[in-house]
Amino acid sequence: MGSGHTVAVFGAYGHTGRFVVAQLRDRGFVPVLSGRDADKLKVLASESGLEARPASVGDPASLDRALAGAAAVINCAGPFAATAAPVIEAALRAGIPYVDVAAEIEANVDTFTHFTDRARAAGAVIVPAMAFYGGLGDLLATAAMGDWTAADEAHIAYGLSSWHPTAGTRAAGAVSRQRRDGRRVRYTNGRLEYRHDDPPTLEWPFPDPMGPRAVIGEFTMADVVTVPSHLSIPEVRTYMTVEAAREVVAPDTPAPAPADELGRSDQTFLVDVVVRSGGSERRAVARGQDIYAVTAPLVVEAVDRILTGRTRTVGVASAGEIFDAPDFLRALSSHISLDLRP
Repeated sequence: MGSGHTVAVFGAYGHTGRFVVAQLRDRGFVPVLSGRDADKLKVLASESGLEARPASVGDPASLDRALAGAAAVINCAGPFAATAAPVIEAALRAGIPYVDVAAEIEANVDTFTHFTDRARAAGAVIVPAMAFYGGLGDLLATAAMGDWTAADEAHIAYGLSSWHPTAGTRAAGAVSRQRRDGRRVRYTNGRLEYRHDDPPTLEWPFPDPMGPRAVIGEFTMADVVTVPSHLSIPEVRTYMTVEAAREVVAPDTPAPAPADELGRSDQTFLVDVVVRSGGSERRAVARGQDIYAVTAPLVVEAVDRILTGRTRTVGVASAGEIFDAPDFLRALSSHISLDLRP
């Protein structure tokens, strides 16, 4: 675990970045703090006793200095439409794995589109969306598939007790809305489709104790990039409880507030994944606390597995493709509770 490996964290002072830094230390890694705001880095370095290396995505030399001597880099700095490509380029120059926590659909598409061939040719590892959105759903869908080689459809329903967005979530959402020109997106017939109509509202049968809840259908998250990147499923739908969907876009919703000694909010989540093939159905369920905090064990477990050779491919790959999904999920048992029924 960790073995003293140095891991650069770009965006270390952000809400999720701080959870990632703490998780790296808990796992025996040595985080190097990096990001664009030198003043925030200085404060975090003073608090933590860790080394700070300011860097800008517009200054490749500064990124090279930030990654010098690191075994891997975790990018926690959104909007990833601006940060992913420059930090990936720096990781390729340094010859180290790159992992990010991007929930931006288009930014993740860009990573697969622009870096797949180069990363595979270099034998490099690039894992985008290794987070609550994109990573966890992909792992659950892959585990639920079991021995199926294809399925007709995958449904990923998010039962959040609340969704108080961070500043990073708001900034990323603004960039995504701008890139989509106000349209919404869904994954159907094996491709992304952009639409001007309103998404449907329906009822999702969450397992107990949550039970049936009203959800926004086609509340599309990064899973529509990660899941079909390696699973033969032409229809991928994601859903969000109505209350959480309203909160995340409301301008007066406060940021998440710490509610325990780990700094987690009191938000709880239930992720219900159903894959269907013909008349058969398989399900995987995860429960836990704080979608931002749980991203940290997800991304750090990924880095640990990459650095210890517990991977299945090279190049740009989503969580479910590069890792043994059931084994990865079981490794998170102290952070999430699981019900896998492949």
